[in-house]
Amino acid sequence: MYQINNYLRGFILFIIICYFIYIISLLKRKKLELKYSLLWIFSGLVMLVLVIFPDIFIYSAKFIGIEVASNGLFAVFIFLLIIILISLTVIISSDSAKIKILVQKIAIMEKRIRELEDK
Repeated sequence: MYQINNYLRGFILFIIICYFIYIISLLKRKKLELKYSLLWIFSGLVMLVLVIFPDIFIYSAKFIGIEVASNGLFAVFIFLLIIILISLTVIISSDSAKIKILVQKIAIMEKRIRELEDK
């Protein structure tokens, strides 16, 4: 049983390393901006800490009243996903407002250009 646990931890560490390599490659290719990748990096660090120090998570989960550690793990990941979704929604809302202002400015400029061409 102990061997399977170490094998599983090693496999998860490999997956997390691949995850960080993928995030870094997206940053290098400028497919992802640093300010948007910080939450993904933070969630990767949380995953890394949970894999390296599982006892800390198990004790803290039991301390707050979660009997089964896997339920606590699901709660942590659901919380991280909600935080990421909220931040992405804020970013999209902000960009949507900026796009609306830009479209209005372009429409005003096109109207001025048409008026100048008609003269």
